[in-house]
Amino acid sequence: MAEQEVTLMKGNEAIANAAIRCGADGFFGYPITPQSEIIETLALLKPWETTGMVVLQAESEVAAINMIYGGAGAGKRVMTTSSSPGIALMQEGISYMAGAEIPGVFVNVQRGGPGLGTIQPSQSDYFQATRGGGNGDYNVIVLAPNSVQEMADFVDLAFELAFKYRNPAMLLSDGVIGQMMEKVVLPPFKPRRTEAEIKKECPWATIGRTKGREPNILTSLELKSEVMEVRNEHLQEKYRQIEENEVRYETQQLEDADYMVVSFGSAARIGEKAVELAREEGIKVGLFRPITLWPFPSKAIAQAAKGKKGILVSEINAGQMVQDVRLAMNGALPVEHFGRLGGIVPDPEEIVEALKQKLINK
Repeated sequence: MAEQEVTLMKGNEAIANAAIRCGADGFFGYPITPQSEIIETLALLKPWETTGMVVLQAESEVAAINMIYGGAGAGKRVMTTSSSPGIALMQEGISYMAGAEIPGVFVNVQRGGPGLGTIQPSQSDYFQATRGGGNGDYNVIVLAPNSVQEMADFVDLAFELAFKYRNPAMLLSDGVIGQMMEKVVLPPFKPRRTEAEIKKECPWATIGRTKGREPNILTSLELKSEVMEVRNEHLQEKYRQIEENEVRYETQQLEDADYMVVSFGSAARIGEKAVELAREEGIKVGLFRPITLWPFPSKAIAQAAKGKKGILVSEINAGQMVQDVRLAMNGALPVEHFGRLGGIVPDPEEIVEALKQKLINK
């Protein structure tokens, strides 16, 4: 077996390199801190000269999402990246894509809000990603990487899931992971699909008039309510299948734990250290890390919490994922929240102190 090449790079750079290697057909985006290195890296690597991948800086995030809609509607593997305010501008297009069942990949390297907020890291777009920031009853598949390696690995996974279910998929990262540098093994090169392969794999795609075939029309519009209800019921059944088949999570030291910390993304890395510090003090704590934020691992959390005394949800926001954890527990255990706002990243010691104050010594 050939030895894998280990490279040191930022999380944002890993996204760009992985996009090229996983056979992406196109990238359409707009610079915004703290994710601008993604499009800068793509411009530096010039994949249009090697793989044929199109890289285009759109005039705005609204333009970018509509380019994604068009490219993905033709069966192409296309993606965009942005940060919190830019993703907010894309929500209408994401809702349209969900309604028309068009696959596409979105990366949100979160910063603090609301509004323009700060350029510092945050996890305050959890609701935006998992509840659907656009209109209507729809869901986006949401993956939460917590390392540079997962930033690279999840690009191809997001494409795989998006095309498997004909649904938008999002990597919900943040400024910590986007800017941090770590060792990473980049995925092997995957050839871009030929037009013949796209026609075979994506019979639903609009690829123009061909002999004996009219182009498909991909739209989320339906004026007849009874037809629209049937389409919505179809979407809900698809979401149930995703919830059944695509839940992903990770646990650490829960076997003998009295308490459980639940965190995602960069907060989970801090949570790992907090668990270590707490155990040094004789407090038996374990970590549950949701990897898919939608579908959310509700059943797995409820199962992991059996026999525990309480749960602390640590996230870098005012309390968003904690609502899903409380729904999963349905009052079976006390569920408390700890978070920092304004772009401040908590220290592990703060999580241990919150665990003592909110659960152990309460």
